[in-house]
Amino acid sequence: MSTKPTTTDLQWTELDQRAVDTVRVLAADAVQKVGNGHPGTAMSLAPAAYTLFQKVMRHDPADADWAGRDRFVLSAGHSSLTLYIQLYLAGYGLELDDLKAFRTWGSKTPGHPEYGHTTGVETTTGPLGQGVANAVGMAMAARYERGLFDPQAAAGTSPFDHTIWVIAGDGCLQEGISAEASSLAGHQKLGNLVLLWDDNHISIEGDTETAVSEDTLKRYESYGWHVQRVDQLPSGDLDPEGLHRALLAAKAETERPSFIAARSIIAWPAPNAQNTEAAHGSALGDDEIAATKRVLGFDPEKTFEVSDEVISHTREALDRGREAKAEWEKGFAAWRTANPERAADFDRIAAGELPAGWEDELPVFEAGHGVATRAASGKVLQALGGVIPELWGGSADLAGSNNTTIDKTSSFLPAGNPLPEADPYGRTIHFGIREHSMAAAMNGIALHGNTRIYGGTFLVFSDYMRNAVRLSALMHLPVTYVWTHDSIGLGEDGPTHQPVEHLASLRAIPGLNVVRPADANETTIAWREILKRGRKDFGRSAPHGLALSRQGLPTYAANENAAKGGYVLFDAEGGEAQAVLIATGSEVQLAVEARDELQAAGVPTRVVSMPCVEWFEEQDQAYKDSVLPPSVKARVAVEAGIGLTWYRYVGDAGRIVSLEHFGASADAKVLFREFGFTAAHVAEAARESIAAAAR
Repeated sequence: MSTKPTTTDLQWTELDQRAVDTVRVLAADAVQKVGNGHPGTAMSLAPAAYTLFQKVMRHDPADADWAGRDRFVLSAGHSSLTLYIQLYLAGYGLELDDLKAFRTWGSKTPGHPEYGHTTGVETTTGPLGQGVANAVGMAMAARYERGLFDPQAAAGTSPFDHTIWVIAGDGCLQEGISAEASSLAGHQKLGNLVLLWDDNHISIEGDTETAVSEDTLKRYESYGWHVQRVDQLPSGDLDPEGLHRALLAAKAETERPSFIAARSIIAWPAPNAQNTEAAHGSALGDDEIAATKRVLGFDPEKTFEVSDEVISHTREALDRGREAKAEWEKGFAAWRTANPERAADFDRIAAGELPAGWEDELPVFEAGHGVATRAASGKVLQALGGVIPELWGGSADLAGSNNTTIDKTSSFLPAGNPLPEADPYGRTIHFGIREHSMAAAMNGIALHGNTRIYGGTFLVFSDYMRNAVRLSALMHLPVTYVWTHDSIGLGEDGPTHQPVEHLASLRAIPGLNVVRPADANETTIAWREILKRGRKDFGRSAPHGLALSRQGLPTYAANENAAKGGYVLFDAEGGEAQAVLIATGSEVQLAVEARDELQAAGVPTRVVSMPCVEWFEEQDQAYKDSVLPPSVKARVAVEAGIGLTWYRYVGDAGRIVSLEHFGASADAKVLFREFGFTAAHVAEAARESIAAAAR
């Protein structure tokens, strides 16, 4: 087979075309074998994905974690074969048997790409649009990383310059999260971001004319993106040369993010299935696959046919990757020599370590003073800002309420922004009123590596973020959500802003640690524990959600056992505990006051503060029993939200002081009184529990 180039601008040979057509038959065969999946997009996008992985992207299949690599995000995660087949061809470790095992138990090729499961997969995608926002976060992180390590380098000359590539489909662009993220990317002038839109006009319900009539290119122009369109070949296939030119032009555009519209025909060149909604999410069928193979010059009787010539040709990506990495390492070595202090920071951060002495900067709050935990959190961030340069973040336009401004003189904003604090490498991110894309961008920032990210909004608005929060838990990412105004204690804004079901709902997400500190010192300890858990030597990372109060709370003496998730704040006096009061956040003070009342009445009572149920459950049984003695059956849990969390802790004789309905608009003190969150009510619940335990 000829290897002579067939175009002048692009080294595209007959063997390249054969490889692209091999992608198409592999996609059809893989879905047919398992009986379900999404073959059409993988078939039509074959030229685009192949051009990226074989001709454009800087990557090394032998080192998928190379710091200097470009990143690739398949936002259209249902077309996972688009990615898997390129990983197979390039030599990332997937082999033909992995494609044959597509969507089956234990395979490396699950139905949607999963980060940490398949080498070469940069993020878990599936919910449409998440990948677009992940990619925006990666592009932001790449710029911030450059600011940490090489801020003075001219554009394109730093070892920290690289490109984030993303393929998105019609569904991704219809989801609101992508609009939020794309608007932010344009505002931030993320010139290291390139989005290729698979404009195939097909969704599950048929032609996209059923739902969309906007001019998408003009929309992206209005966001401030560099926009191109790639036309089809006369045959209807994507044009590799046109794609190549557009991708290189996008990479060369460093002042704006780039958007490339590629008009494709889904399932091309299947004779009957192409351009149909059935090809989106169903196997083509044996007859249609055989017909497609005849069109492409493959043997219709063979499945998973890959010639030795093709795989030998595509595995040359290993050689190119090795050469690209070696060239990058020369520049990286020169940078290290010229920047020894920054190189030391890079080594520490890349190793997942925290700087020496960082804990000494943490504030300790004097007992007795009333401090809102959101305010305490803000003081922690400001204290750590000077010693942990990789820590950065912001808020969804609520920084003054969330106390998330780590440096008010330094805003992450592009060159040309008129604000006096604007700095392309600034510490404080202004996500805008875009909670959903903020959370997904934070995932992308964490996935990119070499920074520690946090982002804030009100707890009630975590609903906007939930899908991205769920994915951060699924991927075990060390992101920190700062959720303030955590209960009816926010007061007069009323039930639309008062979270009731949110704590229990968030605790239901596997792998998410929800931390609701009782006071300022617990807040400090919580931040310290969260940052420690982000270190690589800690083990598997996890996202954390801090639920913080608007109102001031009494401060208690710091207790290091708060880092264990639950501990004895005040023990029983005058004998063994007859009752245990368990509380979180602003309700701990009620438990303490109720204990005083019960102790005065001769009822020895223990107060347990439980800022994090998930951390508590990690402890050994002996510790948990020491905090919640099995012999003490009289227990009361107190939390200003629905009580689902607490049934397993209070037992049959226990009582729960909770809020099983929406709040109201009134002063916080009035609301707590009217809804039964008083020390007297907690003490009465304890008496009821003691009586029940005695029966």
